[in-house]
Amino acid sequence: MSESLIPRGTLIVSCQARPDNPLHGPQFMGAMALAAAQGGASALRVNGAEDVRAAMPAGLPIIGIAKIVSEGFPVYITPSLAAAAELVEAGADIVALDATPRPRDGEPLAELIRRVSEDLATPVFADVSTLEEGLAAEQMGAAFISSTLAGYTDPAAPKAILPDLALIAALAARVSVPVIAEGRFNTPELARAALDAGAHAVVVGTMITNPREITRSFASALKRAP
Repeated sequence: MSESLIPRGTLIVSCQARPDNPLHGPQFMGAMALAAAQGGASALRVNGAEDVRAAMPAGLPIIGIAKIVSEGFPVYITPSLAAAAELVEAGADIVALDATPRPRDGEPLAELIRRVSEDLATPVFADVSTLEEGLAAEQMGAAFISSTLAGYTDPAAPKAILPDLALIAALAARVSVPVIAEGRFNTPELARAALDAGAHAVVVGTMITNPREITRSFASALKRAP
């Protein structure tokens, strides 16, 4: 059932914009969702109940997240059952959440995954940063395991530039649920490499739906030109 929501070998487009982005808001994210659908995406990753509602006319399965920043808690991707319930009520078909063991302002991870899966009858998309976290999330009942947080959970570590294909391969070899590649897949070639490494599908965000960051990357490259 869960696997049928996201076909193997397909593209998931993350339609998100931070509050400081000119494209922030349901009107723009709804348009991004339609553009992604017309371009051949199989599903969408959308932040917040309002944007989930706006993305529904695109007619694709929606992976809903709720980014909630709480002081003293590093986990901010759907940290609680209440946040997950708002997404489901808005129309999300899948709920994505931070599945790392870091402190969260909400239910313990195992309880959260269980209650989203059972009480809300909605598949859980577990965002992880390591193989061990992926294995644990599967045991807790997650329907999808994603490399979303690879390279982002250790503030002291150097900023990663390339996707963690080694993690994708390790997860694909060890878990029985679909493994989703996400995080720095900024070219079609890297997305293809994720599938070759064993990913079920690939999430791409910034390089498709964030014109400001795409512009910055081009402008920065031109400044470095001789």
